[in-house]
Amino acid sequence: MLLARRALLKSCYETSTLVLPDSWWYAVPAKSYAGLFTALDLHDRFPVTLSEGADVAQMPHRPGAVPLFVTPELIGWRLIFGALEDVVGVDWDEWMGAAERLSAYCGEAQMFFEDEAGGSNVWVVAEQGRIRRRYAREDDPEWTGDPMPWEDLRVDDEDFDPEYDEAEPNEGTADAADACGHLSVDPTRVGAHTRIRGHG
Repeated sequence: MLLARRALLKSCYETSTLVLPDSWWYAVPAKSYAGLFTALDLHDRFPVTLSEGADVAQMPHRPGAVPLFVTPELIGWRLIFGALEDVVGVDWDEWMGAAERLSAYCGEAQMFFEDEAGGSNVWVVAEQGRIRRRYAREDDPEWTGDPMPWEDLRVDDEDFDPEYDEAEPNEGTADAADACGHLSVDPTRVGAHTRIRGHG
């Protein structure tokens, strides 16, 4: 209780600062975020401010005790990042399984992954335990599910000529950095203007 009070008091005077997850992160609605602890089998919560938790990737850890950071509420969402490879895993089924579990416990969940050096880009929207929409690119781009209302479809582009150009009918937004700003929170745009509530 004292740690939570300390973090809340410090948060009252904290200005939102840039948050930079290490290549991938999840987002869940703030109003139902408590379910994430069960979904990811997390324990030993320690209340921290946004600036304290933002450095989670540099925190020392040992097997079986790896740090994750759950941000304070940012514009109605909470982001999850840190040692996700140790908690979730590193293969495709583990990533998707975590998104589905988070959405089952929190109502909705999103995952974003960017690896500019490797050419990978993924964004996922899951609701009530199922993937609703997904974009993934490693070599060949792939769209799954119906486009979100905010997406710009390739077939609707003014330069698209169906006689000469090819596109999947559900081919839409192909960039995690763009998608996260529409879906929840773009962590690269968190700043003094960002509405923040509570502690991490």
